[in-house]
Amino acid sequence: MNDDVWQRDEIESPCIKLCVVHPDTRLCTGCARSIDEITRWSKLSHHERAEIIAELPSRSAVPKGRRGGRAARMKRD
Repeated sequence: MNDDVWQRDEIESPCIKLCVVHPDTRLCTGCARSIDEITRWSKLSHHERAEIIAELPSRSAVPKGRRGGRAARMKRD
């Protein structure tokens, strides 16, 4: 049996198994990919994966600052 069949020249998934999509950014809080990117990952070309991987450090899956708290409740009243 030839082991070359099992060796692939692919960019591995950036998934860290912390899969929660943030409701505001619509990005995974673990890897910062969109649901569309996660869904299509296995079908993307090497070049497309490399582009996404290069973008990930500049993405913010969780927005800075708070979403609510006392100040938000006070504005509603």
